[in-house]
Formats: sequence, structure tokens, C-alpha cells
Amino acid sequence: MKMPLIIGITGGTGSGKSTVCKAIIENTPSDKIAVVEQDSYYKDQSHLTFEERLKTNYDHPLSFDNDLLISQLEDLCKGISIEKPVYDYENHTRKIDETVTINPTDIIIVEGIMLLEDEKLREKLDIRIYVDTEDDIRILRRIQRDIKERGRSVDSVIAQYLETVKPAHDQFVEPYKKYADIIMPEGGKNQVAIDIVLSRIKSQLRKNKSR
Repeated sequence: MKMPLIIGITGGTGSGKSTVCKAIIENTPSDKIAVVEQDSYYKDQSHLTFEERLKTNYDHPLSFDNDLLISQLEDLCKGISIEKPVYDYENHTRKIDETVTINPTDIIIVEGIMLLEDEKLREKLDIRIYVDTEDDIRILRRIQRDIKERGRSVDSVIAQYLETVKPAHDQFVEPYKKYADIIMPEGGKNQVAIDIVLSRIKSQLRKNKSR
């Protein structure tokens, strides 16, 4: 049976993880690659009141259902399709009647800020990439994104960054880059590092084709 190559892409908020993912996807046949975002696996909170859900700290490892993520990665490795959850950020809980089907494929990218913090999860990753970007660049990107895409104010973004995002990064993200196989400065602009990953992907595709 063909075993997929599972690539974990992690790093702080605004580090450029999505840009790295895009660069890899654009250079890989679309039928050979799938993306699984850790953000899709925020815990179901339907048992809580809306007011209680508003207190959720999304920048803490306990907010993720990593057991489900690990279980579904194992299914993909067995050749079983999964139903990836969809998270409803307006209601702060998982959508009950909506999922995204992910079929087994040669290359699976797992993307998220806390992939390396959970030992069981990081052991599922064949290649662990940490996108390393300076703090001031990351916060500026976060401000731009949240204002443009989420209708947030500058003050609210900065307050959240100082209260939860930066402390979580310092405690649960930055210290775990020691487990990365590749530390990628400058993210999507680091073409040398991306080429190394693409070379490994091509090797995996050739190997699977010969089986």
C-alpha cells in the first residue's frame, strides 16, 4: 500500500505558513496533494452557551481536538477518506452539518501554529517545517489580515496579541521549533528551502508510482 508523505508546516501567527503551503501546492499535481488545517480541529463547543464560548482562548493547545486530527491522519494513511470538520467562527463552535471530504493522496500537508507542541501529533509528521519570521513582521501581518478579513480594529488586534497570542507563542510555539527538520526563515520568499521540500515531494511521487 502506498504511504503518504505527511508534511507539517508550523510557525507563529503571520509567519507565512500559508504562503509556504501555496508555493508547495502550486508546484505539485493537484490530484497528488491535500491540505489539512489544524484550525479546522478546534474543539466542538455546542454544549456551551454562546457567552461561555466567547471566553475560549484559541491560542492555547487545549482549544484543539488533536485526538481527532491524529485519528483522521491515521485513516488517510490507511487509505480511508475523512470528513474534515468545519469551524464556525461566528458561533464559536464546530458546524454540525458541514464537513469537507479529504481523500487519501500521496502528499498531505498539515498546517497550524501548534503542530510540534503535541508529541503524538508531531510523530505523525514525516517532515516538520518551522517558518521563522521576526515578531514585528508577524504582528504587522496579523493587524493587516484581521482588519481586512475580519473587520477588527487596530486596538482590538493589538490587545489580543498582547493578552493571548504573544504569550502562547512564547510558551507553546517558539520553544518547539527545536523539533523541526527544516527551519525556514522568510517563509515563502525562501526559494532554496522550498526547492528542498519540492525535491523530497518529487522523490515520494516517483516512489509511489513505482509501487
